[in-house]
Amino acid sequence: MTLEVAHGRKLKKITMDDIDSLARGAAILGTGGGGDPYIGALLAKQAIEEFGPVELVSVEDLADDAFIVPIAAIGAPTVAVEKLDTVENLYLTIEKLAASVNRTATHTACLEIGGSNSLLPIVAAAQLGIPLIDGDLIGRAFPEIQMGMAPLYGIHATPMALADEKGNTLVIEAIDSFWAERFARQASIEMGCNAFNSTYAMTGAQARESFVAGSMSFAIAIGDAVANAQHHNLNPCDVLAETLRGRIVHLGKVTDLQRQTTGGFAKGQAMIEGMGADAGSVLSLHFQNEHLLATKDGTVVTTTPDLIIVVDAESAEPVTTENLRYGQRLCILTAPSDPRWHTTEGLALAGPEYFGYGVPSHRWDGTPEEHTESIERYRS
Repeated sequence: MTLEVAHGRKLKKITMDDIDSLARGAAILGTGGGGDPYIGALLAKQAIEEFGPVELVSVEDLADDAFIVPIAAIGAPTVAVEKLDTVENLYLTIEKLAASVNRTATHTACLEIGGSNSLLPIVAAAQLGIPLIDGDLIGRAFPEIQMGMAPLYGIHATPMALADEKGNTLVIEAIDSFWAERFARQASIEMGCNAFNSTYAMTGAQARESFVAGSMSFAIAIGDAVANAQHHNLNPCDVLAETLRGRIVHLGKVTDLQRQTTGGFAKGQAMIEGMGADAGSVLSLHFQNEHLLATKDGTVVTTTPDLIIVVDAESAEPVTTENLRYGQRLCILTAPSDPRWHTTEGLALAGPEYFGYGVPSHRWDGTPEEHTESIERYRS
């Protein structure tokens, strides 16, 4: 992912004026997942109104011994739309995790950039009065806890703390991040398929290595770019593709949608019948909370880990997987992910074969993955 766009607007605080752009941009980067941005934006605005703006800190400015506790929601986005978050106890997951290692959180962070999961950390930071990191641990959204940069650098998911809207809390210790995902997923189902979790607590030195730096600012820049295109009657989908340094792969209408909540995830497939220059072609989207594979007339167009983005064809407003509807007119784009996802270790965690699609990884430009390198290259 290219983050140069973010540097045009160096942010020191997140204010009320930033929330709508952040919600829009994060939902675009979230590749259909990460929760409903509208709900997250409402909660973040309420928190800023009550507690004031939230300080935003770059990973480069962190002290080595800073103690960062990221936070996100866990569960099925289809459930979260109907079972609204109650955020009075959101900070509990951060405090429970920090207490389990006898430390106090100095910063919180976004576990994944996407939908409401980019906005809930603002609520927690405001509640606790601590700074928020300008970055996240994925650079997009993924459905499972072990799918992050932190495991690539040997940072463990546990201790992990979960909390629900009733005030139930749970601290999990697991032997690795895969087991952490198994335990947390079952716990989230018992919590109604929608809970909060804090995981991958780390030092400032570890954050500088494992974070996707600047992704919060980048999301705001994306949201600003789309809003500016709408205001000046430019084609917002073209502007979005240019901002992401990606490409538009299909324009069409939803003609079939299969979606079910199973195993704590929203899984399914959508068929997009082409319009305009794409008339006569059908694009198929496959998703598990996030969009993971796109094929066009039976040919693979792009796959996870690169970004598959669905937006309204006219406004370029993001459409999450839980908000897909029959008859919607959509523009489908694809863009590069953080290059570390294309290492051998990254593809093993989040490539198409992990999800059982039986196809090799295809990059955003449509080329099959021909060569991968080890994450060791990035440990300098």
